[in-house]
Amino acid sequence: MNNTTQQVDAVRSRQHAKERAARVRAQINSARRQLTPGQQMAEAFPEDAAPRYLLRDRDKIYGEDFCGWVKGMGIQEVMIAPYSPWQNPFAERLAGSIRRECLDHVIVLGEKHLRRILKSYFAYYRESRTHLALAKVAPLSRPIQPPESGDIFEIPQVGGLHRRYERRAARTIRFDVADRPARSSDGVNPQAPS
Repeated sequence: MNNTTQQVDAVRSRQHAKERAARVRAQINSARRQLTPGQQMAEAFPEDAAPRYLLRDRDKIYGEDFCGWVKGMGIQEVMIAPYSPWQNPFAERLAGSIRRECLDHVIVLGEKHLRRILKSYFAYYRESRTHLALAKVAPLSRPIQPPESGDIFEIPQVGGLHRRYERRAARTIRFDVADRPARSSDGVNPQAPS
């Protein structure tokens, strides 16, 4: 296998693994057990879905235990040069986006709060945030809403830090036989005091 093929395979596996790695790090474990990085890798990639290469930095969190898990899964480790984050652009870009778009704007009150914030941010990242690499479309695209669909409504996301805009049909008011206002289609009494 030539060097170009290895590089292409490494890029493909990094792109495929990028979203999975983000999910694994933010996943809330109901049993509240602490997983080692090697165990996290094993849970993220079942035997048949493990990538061929793992591009990683030289962080001390990757000890002998981690290397053993990865080697046992048949994954070849490729380590970047010391103090060279630009050699792992996918992870650096994701970490930078999380920091700039989310964590720089909130005060984290604890681990549980951080996990809730990150879970909300990752949902926003997948479902609403536009990505230049995807022609300004979110990874989980949604149908185009023509102007006839109704007025534009704002949907706060990530605790109001970001917004999503959608069109919704206007509320219709039905009248019953006695010509008095009944409930609207969304169940709210239009004459009730607010």
